[in-house]
Amino acid sequence: MTTTEITQQARHEEALKQYLEESPQLKEEIKDLSADDQRDQIQWAFEDEAESQNLQPWELTLKYTSTPEEFEAARLALHKEAAEVLGVEWDEYCEMNNLVV
Repeated sequence: MTTTEITQQARHEEALKQYLEESPQLKEEIKDLSADDQRDQIQWAFEDEAESQNLQPWELTLKYTSTPEEFEAARLALHKEAAEVLGVEWDEYCEMNNLVV
């Protein structure tokens, strides 16, 4: 596992913690579940929250763990990287993913 992967995992764990702190109803609903089940429920709720904001889960992780400026810069950089990997022109990629730049 690389340092980057560890950092991304740590960032995601921090985002999940922050999300749970902002979600007292979820916290209450899962309090009697096993630790593994709690982790699953938090992850699923986090993914649902990302979808409700028209974001990918990794984007919501960035949103929770960076400033608004850092979020936008990192989000665009990662989307540009994805477009390159997919071999799609940037304008076309933005249109396909409803990105406004």
